[in-house]
Formats: sequence, structure tokens, C-alpha cells
Amino acid sequence: MSYQKRTALALAAAVAGSVVLITAPAAQASVVDVNYNCQTPIGAKSAVSPIDIKAVKSGSSYNVTMTFQKGVSSSPVALGAGAMNPSAVINLGGADKGTVAVKGPANTAEIPANTPIKISDLSGTYVPKANGKVTFTAGVLTIKALGTTTTCTASNSPGPSLELDVTGAAGSGAAGTGGGGDPAALPKTGPLDSAVALGTLGGTVVLVGAAGVLWLTRRNQRA
Repeated sequence: MSYQKRTALALAAAVAGSVVLITAPAAQASVVDVNYNCQTPIGAKSAVSPIDIKAVKSGSSYNVTMTFQKGVSSSPVALGAGAMNPSAVINLGGADKGTVAVKGPANTAEIPANTPIKISDLSGTYVPKANGKVTFTAGVLTIKALGTTTTCTASNSPGPSLELDVTGAAGSGAAGTGGGGDPAALPKTGPLDSAVALGTLGGTVVLVGAAGVLWLTRRNQRA
């Protein structure tokens, strides 16, 4: 093989390696089994459901979707279409703290009595307040049906279903916070205020210049 061909192959491999690094994913998702203990109107029930969480960037925020791969809890009576409304919270960890509220549509088909309730996909919006790796973990699930409320909490301390690499967070303190100070207490920096500030600075320079001229004049007169 000629030197030119070897050089071309090496360059192509280097470029390919660079492309792989550039397109490396900024999020790591995994399906996590969550053991839910549910407090229902007729007593405690439990069920395990694999949970998948995804986030898609939309401007300065993320559209978050939480998916239940198996049903949880059950009802002693059939639930007609539109009778069940689910919602949940996702716990944030890592670089950011707090929760993300997600909710889903009511059931479109009847849920038979004493069968696991399949939860529709729950969605919500995450607005990051810190940069870095942020984790998303399934939190409390709430099911409202026929005027009753069922609350399900995870009993097995599940791990995160998603780890997201966040950059450019609006609340990270990168702009105008003065190292954690109150932004309201900072001086205004609008065009008018800038003009006033420049005018004041110019006046100071003029005054200092005039004083210097007077001082030099008096000194020459004394001499």
C-alpha cells in the first residue's frame, strides 16, 4: 500500500472517531423496576412496574415523558372510559434538586374490575436551574377515579430512570447574579442608565481636568 493511501485511511479513521465523539449522547436512560405500594380506598395493594423516563429538549426547557410498562393497583369495580386520571412526580437529583410534575390523559377504554390499571404515558415540562448531570427518578404516583384517590409510593428505593447532561440552565447564576446576590439590588444597566453613568464619568473627568489646569496656573503665578 502506498504512503498516500495509508495517509488517507488514517485521516478517514481520525475523522470517523471525531464524529463518534461529537455525536455521543447527552442522556443515559434505563428502564427501572419500581415496586409501588398503593393506598387504595379498599386497602393496601402493591405491584411492580418497569419505568422509563425520557426528556427531549425544547428551547430552554425539556419535555419529559414517564412510561409505565405494566399496570399498578386495581379497582374492585370496572372503571368506564374517562373515569381514571393519573399523575405523578419525578424526583430530581445530581446537579439539580426538586421535582417535575407529570400527568396523563384519562383512560380511553374500560378497565375491568380487579385487573391491574395500565397507566397512560405521563408528560410534563422540566425547566433546569443548574448545569451538570441531573438524574430523574420515579416518585409518587396518584390515581384519581370515581371520586377516590389512590396514592402509590416506591418501596424499593429505585435508581434513576434517566441521567441528563444539562448545559445553559437559566437559573445557574451565570448572568447578572453577582455571585449569589439579589438581582433586584444590582444597579440597572439599561441604555438610559448607561448614558447617565457615562455622562457622570465625563463630568468627573472634566472637573478633574479643570482643577488640574487651575492648580498649574496658580503654581506658575507663584513661581
